[in-house]
Amino acid sequence: MARRDPLPDLTALARPGAEIAVRVTPRAGRVRIEVAEGAIRLHVTEAPEDGRASEAARALLAQAMGVAKTRLTLVRGATSREKLFRFDG
Repeated sequence: MARRDPLPDLTALARPGAEIAVRVTPRAGRVRIEVAEGAIRLHVTEAPEDGRASEAARALLAQAMGVAKTRLTLVRGATSREKLFRFDG
């Protein structure tokens, strides 16, 4: 199992209609979230194949926000490291 760092509290982002831009690093050595200067970087251990890394990123972001992953919709970046999620509250 991949090592996981404590997740930051991103509950303030859980506003209906909010769009959250993230940068995803697939195949990372450990699962973690970095927040620096307003930028959010998600590190996931899954490979970027068949949407697995995108789905892992969605689940990780939802967990840090304290919401169900089904409430986050990938708006842009299905095949890119730069992704935009929308919170459907």
